[in-house]
Amino acid sequence: MVLPLVTEFGHGISAIDAQYHRPCRAAIHLLVEQGMAALIDTGTNFSIPGVVEVLKSKRIPLENIAYVILTHIHLDHAGGASECMHLFPNAKLVVHPRGASHMINPTRLVAGASSVYGAEEFKRVYGEIQCIDEHRIIEAPDNHCIDLNGRLLCFLDTPGHARHHVCIYDERSQSMFTGDTFGVSYREFDVNGMEFVFPTTSPVQFDPDAAHASLDRIMSFKPQFAYLTHYSRITHLEQHANAMHRLIDAHVAIAQNANTPQSDRQSVISEELKALFKQCLSTHDCRLSEVEVNQLLRSDIKLNAQGLVYWLDHPTERFKSI
Repeated sequence: MVLPLVTEFGHGISAIDAQYHRPCRAAIHLLVEQGMAALIDTGTNFSIPGVVEVLKSKRIPLENIAYVILTHIHLDHAGGASECMHLFPNAKLVVHPRGASHMINPTRLVAGASSVYGAEEFKRVYGEIQCIDEHRIIEAPDNHCIDLNGRLLCFLDTPGHARHHVCIYDERSQSMFTGDTFGVSYREFDVNGMEFVFPTTSPVQFDPDAAHASLDRIMSFKPQFAYLTHYSRITHLEQHANAMHRLIDAHVAIAQNANTPQSDRQSVISEELKALFKQCLSTHDCRLSEVEVNQLLRSDIKLNAQGLVYWLDHPTERFKSI
């Protein structure tokens, strides 16, 4: 097979394109420390053959994958976990305590996603999700650390996007692997080295207060870089953190303003989000056409609108476990 796109950074960090829906939408991050390796997020089952080819090209034996780390268990991040554990015999799966049971028995996870996509579409996009032996799972609560061949990786409990979300601080590179907590930033929107970053409020656990607190927690580490699953490394973190705070508040305001009985809330919210992003991208001096922008953001706007409607309708569920 053709190798997926691989972007090399310093400190043994690579971003492997998960080939999820389109190029450069989701990244699987590979960390290598003196021959031993860890993966942060997995993409889907269909991402894993590309990962294996990259490992072969780097001459990293599959036995040398020590950890498969999930920032959270949404299937664009964790759908390939069971295939990884099948292929990497010495790997441990590291996941938030609230996500561990869903990796051991993914029945509810699969049922929930299948109800959204339909069984056939789910199978086409994600394949078969298998159970993972509980003895190969490490639960990573707040402040938990693991050792990758002398390289310390520390876990932060970072809800806001999901209650089963962790971010990982890598002391060696002074970087944070943020999953979806620091938002989404597609490389197509970069302008003269400046990125455009926006929140993801997708269903079903968006919590704006927790999202703000998690951003502040990330920034308290003063990371040099953030590695986002969508899509990989960003800089200018102080500026982006401030923008994320403003955009989280803007999402909340849009949802609350649309929360009237007579409105088609999801459609109204979607249109307002589209207008918000258009304004932000204009300020960002983005030169992509409106058609190109809509193609890149269509799915994110739909998911963000769905998440905001769910948030409006389920105020008492915001602090329940998954």
